[in-house]
Amino acid sequence: MKRRFDKYFPWLFTTSDFIISLLSLLALNLILSFLGIFEGAEFDAFLPLSLLWLLISSLRKDYKIGRTDEYERTLSQLLVTVFWFVGASAILWLPFQTPQLQVIPVLTLGIGMLVLMGAFRIAVHMSLRKYRAKGHNFQNAVIVGKGGTSPKLADVFRIRKDFGINFLGYFDDQANCNQTRGGIADFFKEASSLDLDLIYIHEHLEPKLVKKVIDFADENYIKVKMIPGGSLQLEKNLSFSKYGEFFVINVNEIPLDSAFNSLAKRLFDVIFASLVIVFILSWLIPLVGLLIKWESKGPVFFIQKRNGVNNKEFNCLKFRSMTPNDYADSVQAVKNDPRVTRIGSFLRTTSLDEMPQFINVLLGDMSIVGPRPHTIPMNKTFKTQIERYNSRHKIRPGITGLAQVRGYRGEIENPFQIRSRVRLDSFYINNWSFLLDMGIMIKTIHELVFNRENAY
Repeated sequence: MKRRFDKYFPWLFTTSDFIISLLSLLALNLILSFLGIFEGAEFDAFLPLSLLWLLISSLRKDYKIGRTDEYERTLSQLLVTVFWFVGASAILWLPFQTPQLQVIPVLTLGIGMLVLMGAFRIAVHMSLRKYRAKGHNFQNAVIVGKGGTSPKLADVFRIRKDFGINFLGYFDDQANCNQTRGGIADFFKEASSLDLDLIYIHEHLEPKLVKKVIDFADENYIKVKMIPGGSLQLEKNLSFSKYGEFFVINVNEIPLDSAFNSLAKRLFDVIFASLVIVFILSWLIPLVGLLIKWESKGPVFFIQKRNGVNNKEFNCLKFRSMTPNDYADSVQAVKNDPRVTRIGSFLRTTSLDEMPQFINVLLGDMSIVGPRPHTIPMNKTFKTQIERYNSRHKIRPGITGLAQVRGYRGEIENPFQIRSRVRLDSFYINNWSFLLDMGIMIKTIHELVFNRENAY
């Protein structure tokens, strides 16, 4: 039953995906026509679009929803599919429906498909998890070798029933517990009768035995996975590099090391920052500048040296919110700080003082989302107090960040706050995704409206 399900699921998924895409396109046609964004089209016009969606989705193998995949990966897969679909639609279809290519209908089509198809894909993913949690569509697995991190993996199988992995036990020459089925030699005798799908190999197993297990698995069409040692059980996805026939593990590779991910993030930063500069800063800078000059003497902008990517220094821009003083770089603002002006207090409370940093984003010094940059004296202090503090400078600093939306914003009053910031920054760097950025941006808006306690 489990293999039958795996065999027919791709066909079931692609068929339902095609039907839902067609219904989504028809629904979007009605909605966008009602809003006046899109001229209504006949049903025949959407059938080729759904076939195009089916082609792209099939080529990208979106039906491959891994047992251990999180919902975030399903949505990221969909995002790329929507990107290709919108691009292909704009090239192949829209020019034949309208006199000229229109940007707004293309973008609304993409956003609509992302929302509607996203709901469908997540529903499919959730259904698969529930189905597997009830004991269906499982895969049989054993662990060859016990000790180290292998018991933790067995605990994962026990707790995460939704993975659909039926753990049958260990084969080990030394371990003797109720889950041990026998020694290593017993594995080769019994494995054929266990109907195995997965073999997990303990990291300390002898190389000769590892090769023997892999050869056995190849002959019997069983997948093999190696359990990394405790030092590699990090909060990140490990990847591999190949040097001829030799493989090495990329231990500290991060998502933004990928050229595609880096380009996508930078492209979004440039587009978003340009829109903010043209439509907001173009009038906000003169207005705020007049108010700052009216209240106190000094420059409109406060320019401060901060550490950016790879610890490179850059000039961070802010609206000046204090009277000019000699302690701006070394002494953080505190509640009721006498240095803060009246207009400065309003700017800091609303975070409007950070708005000029969109210029830093456009210049490439910063990103919209990333670890917040600290002053150079603060960095020198924290570097000596907190382990791996400098790792937060692997990527461009951000106007907002994960730590800020989790409540670690404003003055640092105790060591716990900066340690928590660094921990959240590290998580963000190692788990970056476009959807995570979008979530942080939405949460930032919520925090600015409803939670301004630490902004002063």
